[in-house]
Amino acid sequence: MSRKYFGTDGIRGRVNSGAMTPAIALRAGMAAGRIFTRGEHRHRVVIGKDTRLSGYMIESALVAGFTSVGMDVFLFGPLPTPAVAMLTRSLRADMGVMITASHNQYQDNGIKFFGPDGRKLSDAHETAIEALMDGGFETGLATAPKLGRAKRVDDSQARYIEFAKRTFPSELTLEGLRIVIDCANGAAYKVAPEVLWELGAEIIPLGVTPDGFNINSGCGSTSPEAMSAKVREMRANFGIALDGDADRVVMADENGRIIDGDQVLALLAKSWGQRGRLKGGGVVGTVMSNAGLDRYLKTLDLKLARAQVGDRYVIEQMQKGGFNVGGEQSGHVVLSDFSPTGDGLIAALQVLAVLAAQGKPASEAAHLYEAMPQVLESVRFQKGSPLANARVAECIRDGEARLNGSGRLLVRKSGTEPVIRVMAEGDDEVLVRAVVSDVVAAIQEAAA
Repeated sequence: MSRKYFGTDGIRGRVNSGAMTPAIALRAGMAAGRIFTRGEHRHRVVIGKDTRLSGYMIESALVAGFTSVGMDVFLFGPLPTPAVAMLTRSLRADMGVMITASHNQYQDNGIKFFGPDGRKLSDAHETAIEALMDGGFETGLATAPKLGRAKRVDDSQARYIEFAKRTFPSELTLEGLRIVIDCANGAAYKVAPEVLWELGAEIIPLGVTPDGFNINSGCGSTSPEAMSAKVREMRANFGIALDGDADRVVMADENGRIIDGDQVLALLAKSWGQRGRLKGGGVVGTVMSNAGLDRYLKTLDLKLARAQVGDRYVIEQMQKGGFNVGGEQSGHVVLSDFSPTGDGLIAALQVLAVLAAQGKPASEAAHLYEAMPQVLESVRFQKGSPLANARVAECIRDGEARLNGSGRLLVRKSGTEPVIRVMAEGDDEVLVRAVVSDVVAAIQEAAA
């Protein structure tokens, strides 16, 4: 069933238009507050945000909505999404909220909801919130004595710093390592460098001067070239690039060569499998995961379970199959032993722990397989669905026939922005590029 406000990762859109206005945020807070207000205790919601200018506006509207239905609000300020999930559980809150559009530019913003267990809400909960958002609120408002209060939590960053450090093995250290850390001018700009420094690393920070407008702009995991270049320039041992809300990460070895989410899954599957820490007999990836990862895992007698794109679907598959490692090629890595959601910094720390334990540089330890040639392109569209076009459908069928079992073609709409993603992979890179080019051209023509 199509939904009016929620996409694959909460509510998201261009600021002050569509679903991302103060009025919608107010209604979302009121509706979610009503659903998660149960029992006679004082109910509480925790709210974090990234560094977008619009965060102030959305935050104020949410506070008004939650307090109006009797929920106390604890405001964290700029903090990574996984920190909000962790603190939702730690503070025994009834729910958590993160104001972010993740890897999008500053013009967009979004609202992510978490249940009391720190996990993202189910489709059923989101559907219930939408129904209340459009159903009126007269019966849900709190009486004057039961209105909620709002307060700032000043030590939220320190709490997350200590939590993240505890995930790194106590017998290991980062001393002697020079690490480039790119925080995308986003939510982790204070906590990520501090964690690495306190664990002993020499840090070279990038993307740590947010101004409300520069989040994800030429930096972070969506533009890892800046991080890779700085690794080479400073002769660093390792590079880490987070996205705007720090729930995804892309890394680089000492030569600046990128280590994507698939390579991280391979590294952790091998290391954790050898140490008896891996659960489920493999890892969870997505339909976008490279076939090279699948081939490599089979050599270890491990499996790759594929989920739909989106960390919530990865998490669902992990829970269903009893896995404790999952993720996406784009850098969402979920390690359920530590966190109920993707955490870019903790994923990087686990990779660094493997490197420290092995005493090997990342160039030796973190590139475990040769990726099958894979091409991914994105096509923006304004309205409608170009995928419904007959010419596009014909072109997709033709592409699949040309690959003829030697590769695969995947065409899908993004759940977070008006974009269609075209991905193909196969042993013949020339053919793969030609197939993607033809499909993209057909979609562009249909979208014109």
